[in-house]
Amino acid sequence: MKIAANLSLLFTEQPLHGRPAMAAAAGFDGVEIQFPYEVAAPLMGEALQRSSMPLVLINLPAGDLLAGGAGLAAVPSRQAEFDQALEDAFEYAAVVRPLCVNVLPGRLAEGVTCEQALATLEANLRKAAQRFQALGIRVLSEAINPLDMPGFLINTAQQLAELLRRVDHPNCLGQLDLYHMARQELDFAECISHLQGRIGHVQFADCPGRGAPGSGELALEAQLQALLASGYQGWLGAEYRPAGPTQASLDWLPRWQASLP
Repeated sequence: MKIAANLSLLFTEQPLHGRPAMAAAAGFDGVEIQFPYEVAAPLMGEALQRSSMPLVLINLPAGDLLAGGAGLAAVPSRQAEFDQALEDAFEYAAVVRPLCVNVLPGRLAEGVTCEQALATLEANLRKAAQRFQALGIRVLSEAINPLDMPGFLINTAQQLAELLRRVDHPNCLGQLDLYHMARQELDFAECISHLQGRIGHVQFADCPGRGAPGSGELALEAQLQALLASGYQGWLGAEYRPAGPTQASLDWLPRWQASLP
């Protein structure tokens, strides 16, 4: 397993296109970005190439989700907006070449039943999986805890596994976020079991607080070993909020890298 820095939360002392070089200097193996679209794709591609940093993950544009709205992927009335977001992400990804694109399920919209939302999400994930397959890019979807994001449609690993069964596309896998599972006090072994063989990416932060490893109560290193034992060999995304400068929060990184195959 290799470790990627989430540049939306880490190294924010620099503009976004300056952060890949900082991640490389700090010893990360790669980077991920939640929503990179504020930086033109050619400029971001050049920054990644200069720093020799592989781009592991980006998110599909999610509309008003981060502002408290329902987002795009599970809202029947926003199908045209989702389709445009899919094309925008496809064009961006064709330049920067991430390994994965994450489609956030979003919140349950007002006036939409849960089944209507899930059916829309299922169809949109299948469409995205097919579209990005042409670039050799995996499509992911993730569960997010409803305490930090009330109304989110997919909360648990079990719900995510059921969604993947509905989508039933070989290019669509799950993104497992250790923080979001811990925030709900879910059993980690059960989370792995639900998604066995269908984990396309893993993100982590300590809990409570969503800080750096060691800042909370999670036995993150034991969880990594459980992931290894399950057969997971993919990337680990450091998606935490440092308490100060990012560099001061990285005492865990060399120890983790030494313990991972």
